[in-house]
Amino acid sequence: MAFRNTALALGLATSVIAAPANAAEIVTSVKPLALLVKAVAGDSAEVTTLVPPGSNPHNYSMKPSQRRALDRADAIFWVGPELETFLARLLTGPEFEARAVAFMAVEKTANDHDHAHESHEDHHDGHEEHHEDHHDEAHHHEEATDHHGDAAADHDGHQDHGHNHGEGEDPHIWVDPDMALEMAHTIRERLETVEGLDQQQLDANLASFQQQLTATERTIQEQLEAVSGISLFAYHSAFNHFAEHYGLNLEGLLTLNPELSPGARHIAEVQEQLRQANQPCLLTEPQFNRQWWHSITEDMDVTFSTWDALATDIEPSREGYIQFQQSIANAVMQCLPEQAEH
Repeated sequence: MAFRNTALALGLATSVIAAPANAAEIVTSVKPLALLVKAVAGDSAEVTTLVPPGSNPHNYSMKPSQRRALDRADAIFWVGPELETFLARLLTGPEFEARAVAFMAVEKTANDHDHAHESHEDHHDGHEEHHEDHHDEAHHHEEATDHHGDAAADHDGHQDHGHNHGEGEDPHIWVDPDMALEMAHTIRERLETVEGLDQQQLDANLASFQQQLTATERTIQEQLEAVSGISLFAYHSAFNHFAEHYGLNLEGLLTLNPELSPGARHIAEVQEQLRQANQPCLLTEPQFNRQWWHSITEDMDVTFSTWDALATDIEPSREGYIQFQQSIANAVMQCLPEQAEH
C-alpha cells in the first residue's frame, strides 16, 4: 500500500467535529478517516467530513459549498480515486496538492466523469445551501434505486463505471487495523507541518492509540474464534480486509461492483455457494438497498447481520476508531445461530 501526498478538492463540511477556536482545520473525505485523525490530533483539530451519513463515497456528488472548505483546510486526507472516484480530478490538481494526502497511490489523470462533476459544481455555485442539500439527497436516492433496486437485472458483464471493484487493491483499507495504524502514522507525519499543533501531544496520542488498538485486536481475535466454522458472505469487497486480518471464513461477495446490479449468472453462483455453505451468514451494509438480497435468499437457511464500513453511528472521538473495530466484530458475532437474524 503506497502513501503519497496528492491533491484534494472537497468542500464545505458535511459534518464538523467540534474543537477549540484556534484548532487546526482538517478535512477528510469519509468518516473513518476522521476517526483516525481524532485519534492522533485529539481536541486540537476541527475535523470536517465530506461524505455525509447514509451516502455512498463511490458516487457521491460534492456540493460547491464543500469545495470552499478546502481553502481553509490546514491538511486534507482522502483514500484515493479507487474509492472517491468523483474527487480524482480535483485532488490531483495543483491547488491543494501541498495540503492533501492520499492513502493509496494516485496518478494525475482526469476523466470525463470527473469533468462532468466539476462543471455541475460550477454551474450551481450560486444556489442556496438549502436547495443544494435537497438536490443532493434526492439525487442519491435516485442513484441508490437505479443501481441496487432490481435483483433480477440481467447485466452479466461487470463493466467499470468509475469504481474499480474486482481489479487492483481494494480501497476499504481502513477496516484492517494494521493498515489503519499505518495510516495513523502517516497522519502524524502530515500534522507535523501544521502550525500551532503540540508535537509532543501528537506523539503521545499516537502511542496511546497504538496501545489501545493492539489490545482491541487481541480481544477481537479471541471473540471471533466462536465464528470460525461459519461461512460468511459480504455485500461487496468492503469487508475483505477485515476478514483477511482476522482469518475469517469469507466465502463470497454478492456483487463485484456496487455501482451495478449483479448479473443473473453471478447471482446464480452466489445462490449455489449459499446452498453449499455451512451456516451461511450474509453481512449487509446500510448504504445499499436491502430488498434484493432478501429476495435472492428466499427459502434458504441464511442469517443476516449488518455492519457499516463508514462508521455512521460511531461518535467522533479519540476512541472512535477503536469503537469502530469493535462494532465490526460485534456484527460478525451476530452471525452465531443463537444471535442471528433470519
